[in-house]
This record gives sequence, structure tokens and C-alpha cells, in this order.
Amino acid sequence: MQNEATVSQVLTPAPSKWTRTDTTWMLSLFGTAVGAGILFLPINAGMGGFWPLVMMALIIGPMTYLAHRGLSRFVCSSQKQGSDITHVVEEYFGVGAGKAITVLYFFAIYPIVLIYGVGITNTVDSFIVNQLGMASPPRFILSGVLILAMMAVMVSGEKFMLKVTQLLVYPLVGILAFMSLYLIPSWKTDALMQVPATADFLGTVWLTIPVLVFAFNHSPAISQFSVSLKRDHGQNAAKKADVILRNTSMMLVGFVMLFVFSCVLSLSPEQLGEAKAQNLPILSYLANVHASGFVSYFGPIIAVIAIVSSFFGHYLGATEGMRGIITQQLRSADKKVSDSKIDKFVLAFMFLTIWGVAIVNPSILGMIEALGGPIIAAILYLMPMYAVYKVPSLKAYRGRISNVFVIIAGLLAMTAIIFGMLS
Repeated sequence: MQNEATVSQVLTPAPSKWTRTDTTWMLSLFGTAVGAGILFLPINAGMGGFWPLVMMALIIGPMTYLAHRGLSRFVCSSQKQGSDITHVVEEYFGVGAGKAITVLYFFAIYPIVLIYGVGITNTVDSFIVNQLGMASPPRFILSGVLILAMMAVMVSGEKFMLKVTQLLVYPLVGILAFMSLYLIPSWKTDALMQVPATADFLGTVWLTIPVLVFAFNHSPAISQFSVSLKRDHGQNAAKKADVILRNTSMMLVGFVMLFVFSCVLSLSPEQLGEAKAQNLPILSYLANVHASGFVSYFGPIIAVIAIVSSFFGHYLGATEGMRGIITQQLRSADKKVSDSKIDKFVLAFMFLTIWGVAIVNPSILGMIEALGGPIIAAILYLMPMYAVYKVPSLKAYRGRISNVFVIIAGLLAMTAIIFGMLS
């Protein structure tokens, strides 16, 4: 056994030193997570009170890291170079299951892309009306221009998208941290005095887990992230991914939970309820009710940067899923697969549907809870753990306590979503 371990270590060297590319990917994954979920997380999580929020802060770090690590290992385990998640699923579970999971993968991410179309339109419209004092522009024009601008970056290619994301995330992190500290003088300590009963406490945490899963979710970018690492690091890709994902999770929990605590402590439960009713991100609401000029102007700017950076990662995942569905259907029908025609169709479909939903303006929190949540929990938490115990190439990861933790977290998220829908 010792000789086998030694051979394994020789074949799979330790991860290489941290590089600039690793930093770029870490910031890209961070940007993917810091979007609508983060901007709406203080509203949903904060309405349950302060102390349940403390519990959430303790569990979300391990949940985020271990679940995304599992999904990345799943993609990295394929022996075929360039295989994304849709190919790996088909490779391990067969054509039928591959089709089903590819469809689910698409519908886990696609509603989130629609959410960003609504979110950025509402945020910019609120800024124009409340901060600039101008009349609200026609919604169909405003939303169309904003969505076209975001999609133009994606069409320009992966390298350009990563550069833009990096440029966006640095100021986002800086202003987010400053905003969190800036709100401290307006904290209301009365929330600390309200300690819920044990049943209410656990119930609040349980029902908020789906929002936490969504808020810290960067799974749409994990597939392309893993493909890129496999291309650059070969057999060592999974170990390199572990390091990048660990640092991403630490960065997320540190910056995001500080921001969430600061927002929740500076607003009353009634104000949080009002923000939910207005369908606005927390920063846009703060900008409208806070006397500070800094908050009024920088709040909406942070919201826009967060939505745009997160849109990129989710758009990657949604288009990947849709291409997978179309390609699988064409192959099943023995028809020729034209990548250029598929790309044009996907581009037109994404723009028209995102634009249409942005014009209609449905409830964002309702979309988060009803559309994305259950499938994200299944694909991010449960599918990789199922693969660990079914796929021979993932055999080395069996029998670990972390697997049990991820499965329990996934089941809690799914049951909370179902309970919320039935209620």
C-alpha cells in the first residue's frame, strides 16, 4: 500500500505555486457568486433575525467549498481532454441520463441569467430616478441596451471576459468592504437582544439555506474553470482546483458575510420587508433611504458591478448547457452538428428571452426560490456525491465525512425549497 501511495504521489505532483492565472480564476469565481444572490441575501437572511444569521455564517463556508470542490473533481476526473460537464455526465451515466442532467443543468442556471436581466434594469432605473432625479426611461429600451452591453463582453471571448471580470471585481471588493465598515455607525443593537426559540431558530436557518446556496453559488463557471485547469495542469488539475476553490470560498465568506451583517444591523426588519416588496437589491434600497451621499451614489454602482460580474459566469454555464442539449439532440437524430449555427441560435435565444423577462419584471426573490434553487442543490451538492460512489475514477474520494456533510446540506436545501413552495 505504501509503494502504491508513493507511485501515486510521483504520478500526481503537488500543486504548482500560486500564479497570476490562479488569481484571475479566483476573482472570476468570486465575481460569479457576488451577484443577485448577495444583493438580495441580506433581505431574506436578515428578516429571520441576527442570531440565525450567525449560524448561517458558520456553515456556509464549508458548504460552499466542499460542494464546489466535488463538482470540480467530477469534471476533472474525465480522461477525455476538453470535456465539459455535459460531456462528463454522458461519459459516466450514459446518453439518456446525460441528456436529462444536461437539461437540468441548463434550467438550474438559465433562470439566474434571466434574474440578472431584471436586476440590472431595476437597479439602473432606480439610480436614474432616485439619485440623478431624471424621468424613468422606457423599460424596453433601457433593458435592451444593458443586456446587449453585457452580452457583447461574452461574445468577445473567454480571455477578454476574464480581464473585464478582474477589472470589475477589484473595485467591487474594495467598495464592498468600505461600505460594510461605513455602515457600522448606523448599526442598531436591538437586533442582538432578540433571541428566538430553538425551534424558530433552526427553522429560520433551514428555510434560509436555499438562499445561502444560491448567494454563494459559482457552479456555472466550475465546468469551464475545470476544463481550463485540465488543459494547463493535466493530472494535477483537481489538486490545483482545490486550492483555488478554497481561497475563493474564504474570500467569499469574509467579504460577503461582513457586508450582510452590516446591512442587516443598519436596517429594521420592516425596512427589509419594504426592500423585498419593491423588488430592489439591498444597496439600491439603502441608497434611497440613507442620508449619506456616499451610500446614495456608490450603492447602486456596487449593485451594477456585482450583477455584471456574476452575469458573465452564469451566462457561460447557461450557454454551455444549451449547446449541450442541442448537440445531443442533433446527434441522436444523426444530423450534422454545425457549431457556428448553434452559437448564433444560442446568442439570439439568450438575448430575446433575457430582454423579454426584463421587460415583464417578475419578482426576483420569487424566481430565485422557485426556479433555480432545487436544481442547483441537486447538481451542485448531490450529483457529484452520487458519482463518487458510482464512478470508478472517483473511487479515491469515497468514505469521507465531508461527503456526508455535503449530502446532508443538499438534502436540507431541497427539502426547505419544497416546504417553502407548499407553504
